[in-house]
Amino acid sequence: MCGIVGGVAERNISEILIEGLKRLEYRGYDSAGLALINEQQVLRERRVGKVVNLEDAVRTQNLSGNLGIAHTRWATHGKPSEVNAHPHISGKVAIVHNGIIENYAEIKAELEALGYQFSSQTDTEVVAHLIAEALKTQATLFDAVQQIVPRLKGAFALGVIHADYPDELIAVRENSPLVIGVGIGEHFIGSDQLALLPITNRFIYLEEGDIARLTRTNVEIFAHGTNRIERPIKELDAAVSHASKGEYKHFMLKEIYEQPEALQQTISQALNGNRLRDDFLSHAEQDFSNIDQIQIIACGTSYHAGMIAKYWSEQLIDLPCQVEIASEFRYRSPVIMNRTLYLCISQSGETADSLAALRDTQKRAKAKDLNITTMAICNVATSSMVRETDYHLLTLAGPEIGVASTKAFTTQLAALILLILKIGTAKQRLDEAEIDCIVKGLWHCPKVLSETLQHNQEILRLSELFVEKQHCLFLGRGTLYPIALEGALKLKEISYIHAEGYAAGELKHGPLALVDNDMPVVILAPQDSMLDKLKSNMEEVQARGGELFIFADENSGIVEKDRQHVVKIPHISAWLAPIVYSIPVQLLSYHVAVLRGTDVDQPRNLAKSVTVE
Repeated sequence: MCGIVGGVAERNISEILIEGLKRLEYRGYDSAGLALINEQQVLRERRVGKVVNLEDAVRTQNLSGNLGIAHTRWATHGKPSEVNAHPHISGKVAIVHNGIIENYAEIKAELEALGYQFSSQTDTEVVAHLIAEALKTQATLFDAVQQIVPRLKGAFALGVIHADYPDELIAVRENSPLVIGVGIGEHFIGSDQLALLPITNRFIYLEEGDIARLTRTNVEIFAHGTNRIERPIKELDAAVSHASKGEYKHFMLKEIYEQPEALQQTISQALNGNRLRDDFLSHAEQDFSNIDQIQIIACGTSYHAGMIAKYWSEQLIDLPCQVEIASEFRYRSPVIMNRTLYLCISQSGETADSLAALRDTQKRAKAKDLNITTMAICNVATSSMVRETDYHLLTLAGPEIGVASTKAFTTQLAALILLILKIGTAKQRLDEAEIDCIVKGLWHCPKVLSETLQHNQEILRLSELFVEKQHCLFLGRGTLYPIALEGALKLKEISYIHAEGYAAGELKHGPLALVDNDMPVVILAPQDSMLDKLKSNMEEVQARGGELFIFADENSGIVEKDRQHVVKIPHISAWLAPIVYSIPVQLLSYHVAVLRGTDVDQPRNLAKSVTVE
C-alpha cells in the first residue's frame, strides 16, 4: 500500500522520482504527487489517478530540484482527491507518509487550537504541522522530527524535507518498510528497493524506530532517534530488477507463465538428486526435531498456502498443525504453546498483521520463558520478517508485480512441502521411499506446469462464458479445497465477480441453494482418493441445473457433455496436485478479467503489499 520515493543529489531528481513511483505502481494507489526544493521554495504537484498524470503535470510545469520526495497514495483517511494526495505541506515543511497515525484526531485538535488550518482529510497532515511547530523551538530539522516522532502512535514511514535545508532528507521507519539507496554523491529513500534499482543496487535497510538524516555525501542513522548506529550496506542482485512485462500484455500473465522456472529455482535450493540436500536448513535441524506442533500465521493467498501445508504436515509426518489468519490471531490473545514452530508466510515479508502477530508471539513467549521456534517463508530476502525470525526459507519467485499473487503462491507451496520433508526427516517420521516419491514428483512438477499452460487457449474459450455472470462457486476436496478458495479469491479480486470457494462435501449444507441455470460451478478434480465422492458432488450440481467447468486429471474418466466443460490436466501426484491446479484457476480468472475490461494488474481498492491494518 502506498509508495515513497525521495532523494538528495547534485542533479535534478524529478524524473528519478517519477520513475520510482512508476516502479511502485504495483502496490496499489489512487493518487500521486511530489515536492521538490528549488531556491529555498517548496514546489509541489499532485494528481488523482495514474502516475502518468503527475508526470505530464511535472513536465508541463518544468519542475526541477536536487532534493525531493514523491508518493503514491492508497486512500485510508479521506477520499481520493488532490487535496488528500501527498506530499503535505506546512509552511516550508513537506512530508510523505506510508501507514496510519492512530492518534491523529487528538493531535489535530491540539494543532487547531494553536491556529493551524487543515486543507485535507488525512491523518498525515498533522505530522507536517507538528514538525513546523517543533521547529519554533528546535535548532534543526532533524531535531524537530526527533522530537515529534514519539508522539505518533501507529505504523508509519516518513520522508521529510524543508526549504531551508536544501541538502537534507529525513527518513523515519516505525512498523512500515523503508530503505535507503546508496549512491555516489547522492542518496535516496524508497518504500521498496525496486523503486530505486535503476539508480543503485546498494541498500541500507532501516530497522524499527530508526531515524535517518541523508545528505548528498553522508547517511546518519539513529536507533529510536537517539543513538547513532551503523547499518550494513547490502548489494542486491541485479537479477531482481528484471520487472518488465516483456511480450506479455499484463504482469499477471507474465508471472503465470514464469511459474515453471520459479518453481524450478525454489526446489533446486533444497534438492540434490532424489533427496534433500545435506545443507538444506541444516542449522535448524535440532529445533525442528524438538517441536511438537506447527502454528501457521498468514493472510490472503498466503493463508491458503498455509491451509494446504496443514494437510501435508498432519498426513505426511503426523505433526499437528494449526492455520490462522494473522489479523484474527493477533487480537484473540492466543495461548502460546511451548515447543511450537510459529511459521509466518508472506510474499513481501512486510505484511502488517503477520508481522505484528509474529512480534507479539515472540514477546509473550519470552515473557513466559517458553521454548518456541519462529520461521518465515517469504519472497524477499531483505524483508523485516526474514530478519526477525529464527529461520527462513525463501521462495525464489523473483519480483511479483501483479496484485493477484500467482508465482509467489505456487513457490510458497513448493517451499512448504520442502519444509515438511525437512521436519519429517529431522523427526524421523519419513522413510526414504516416501521422500523419494515426493522429490521425484517435485522435479517433474515444472514440466507438468508447462504442459498445463498449453491449455491456455482452451481456458480462454471457457472464460467467455463467465463474462456476463455475477456469481460463481469453486469446489474442491482435501488439499484442493484451499485451491477452490484461492480460485474464488482470484476471480473476485481481478474480475469483480462475486465468487466463493467451498469444500465440496459442504455443498448440501448450504451452497447448493445457490445453484441454478445461471450459476457457473468450477470443479477441481485431481486423481486422488476423494475423486468418487467429488463426482457425486458434481451430480448434485447438475441435477439442480448448474453448469460445470471441470479441471480434471487426464486419467479421471470425466468427460465432456451438455453443460459440463472439461479441461484435462496432466497427471501429477496427489501430494503435489495443489501446485498444478493453481494454474488453470489463475488463467481462468485472468481471461475473465481481461474480457470484462478490468485493470488486471492493479484491481480497484487493492494493494500488493498490505503494510497497514
